[in-house]
Amino acid sequence: MKEVKVLGSGCRNCEVTAQAIAVAAEQAGVAIELIKVTDIAEIMSFGVMSTPGVVIDGQLVHSGSVPGPDQVRAWFQ
Repeated sequence: MKEVKVLGSGCRNCEVTAQAIAVAAEQAGVAIELIKVTDIAEIMSFGVMSTPGVVIDGQLVHSGSVPGPDQVRAWFQ
């Protein structure tokens, strides 16, 4: 199971990102634990200055914008 964190304040872009991740993982048949992180200190610990950010298994893979569908799918292939 992959641990996926969506870093952000809970804004619309963060929600869209979380939903895209959930859909892509389900379509790929990959089990994930989706965690929404809103704590500023934890977000900053990943070096994210602009949200939403995405962390998969402890590694920052995206930040600063809503990732495109192809990019999200690539994370689960």
